[in-house]
Amino acid sequence: MSRRARRTSRGARTATGGWRWLTLAVLSVSLLLISIDNTILNVALPSIVRDLHASSSELQWIVDAYAVVFAGLLLTLGSLGDRVGRKWVFMAGLAVFVAGSAASAFSGSPDRLVASRAFMGIGAAAIMPSTLSILTNVFISERDRARAIGIWSGTSGLGVAVGPVAGGWLLDHYWWGSVFLVNVPIGLLGLLASTWIVPNSRTPASRRPDLVGVALSTLGLGSLLWGVIEAPNRTWSSPLVIAALLGAGVALAGFVAWERHTDHPMLPLAFFRSRRFSAAIGSLALLLFALFGALFVLTQYLQFDLGYTPLQTGLRVAPIAAVLLVVAPLSTLAARWLGTKPVVCGGMLLVASGLALLARTSVADTYRDVMPAFFLLGVGVGLAMAPSTDSVMGAVPRHDAGVGSATNGTALQVGGALGVGVLGTALNGRYQGRLAPLLAHHAVPLGIQKLVLGSLGGAMEVAQHVGGQVGAALSGAARSAFLSGMDLGMVVAAAVVGVASVVVAITLPNRPSRTSPIDQGPSGGT
Repeated sequence: MSRRARRTSRGARTATGGWRWLTLAVLSVSLLLISIDNTILNVALPSIVRDLHASSSELQWIVDAYAVVFAGLLLTLGSLGDRVGRKWVFMAGLAVFVAGSAASAFSGSPDRLVASRAFMGIGAAAIMPSTLSILTNVFISERDRARAIGIWSGTSGLGVAVGPVAGGWLLDHYWWGSVFLVNVPIGLLGLLASTWIVPNSRTPASRRPDLVGVALSTLGLGSLLWGVIEAPNRTWSSPLVIAALLGAGVALAGFVAWERHTDHPMLPLAFFRSRRFSAAIGSLALLLFALFGALFVLTQYLQFDLGYTPLQTGLRVAPIAAVLLVVAPLSTLAARWLGTKPVVCGGMLLVASGLALLARTSVADTYRDVMPAFFLLGVGVGLAMAPSTDSVMGAVPRHDAGVGSATNGTALQVGGALGVGVLGTALNGRYQGRLAPLLAHHAVPLGIQKLVLGSLGGAMEVAQHVGGQVGAALSGAARSAFLSGMDLGMVVAAAVVGVASVVVAITLPNRPSRTSPIDQGPSGGT
């Protein structure tokens, strides 16, 4: 055994002793960094609209540029951690994430913020799979691994809970860039702690990076989201939108063909031969589709429509995450008693029910009217997320932990990005479709028209400036158009998650099988 391999083995043994729970704490705090970033940004979106004059489509890109890069690099950086050492990739990711956060805080335009957020996505893509693959190698027994993953999933819930409240407090006292600067001290603390506490591990025989796969997957996902997000502004019949969607289809088909052909795939398609793996991955993607898409819309609804401050908005979104935080660790116990299928499917049905309730929101509703839907969303995601994650990681051999955790993370990010893209596009299309005919009957300057149609925040700003009966009429029309778009987005999301819950009920095994095609050896191309 080489000196480097002996060092890796000693680190792994240390972590499986008294240090493993401390290792889990460091990994969870670092995961908290990513989780907070997703939700803290949602609360800041209305402030970014006011200060940077960002349109709805620009808001979607500020959220999704991060997710596209995150998802595009997860598999490659996860497998890189398997090769060179999971600890080193984890620490490098923290450093990049901290630098990107500082750059985002001082961005002076929507375009610069989009670029900085994309850079943050590189760091997040290195952090997330490393936390789960290190955890999987530290907690070897199935019982301990399930407990650790429950805590890992609960940490995500904690970030969802802390993010809106912390963001609201920061925005009440400082400028919108403070929601990014808060990542810097947490990231530096994680770097310092991981140097001494986190053990290193790697798989010397792991595959070399699949650069063609990275390029095709990132191009395909990016083109798909660009087409979906830009369609309301350019129309679905726009040659650019059609070209982007066709290009996405070609790139993603090429990605699948390449992964089947190459001997070092970034995504071993053999994983999907396991119904346990593929059904759980699908459920995770759609849970985040619903959660991220709903949060993107709801934070704007609470501030622009109901008139809450950022801190008040954070406190009112927090129940979703607080419930998730409580339910997620308990869900693994429920899955052990009842089996995975009823827990995951039950959670997905609760999410669909919460979305269906939100689809009935009207201009007369208050926070009290939408709060039951928030509760259903939190319970549903909390129930389904941890058992689905455990199913994914339990179906992947330990020597492929990095690739498995990266696939898990990719499903989360792709689902979340599509949720923001699809719900945001449904909202934006209906909003513009309702307001544009009204504006056409008045001599509104092009710049003002663009501001009104760009976002509800822009319309409310114009209405406040105009004042009087005209301002009140514009405000009422914009709010009504926004809620109509929000209801449409929630209907779409409820239908998608509801149908998916039936598919998962049919395909997801209730208990892990004793043998699985992907548990029998290293994965390769199919």
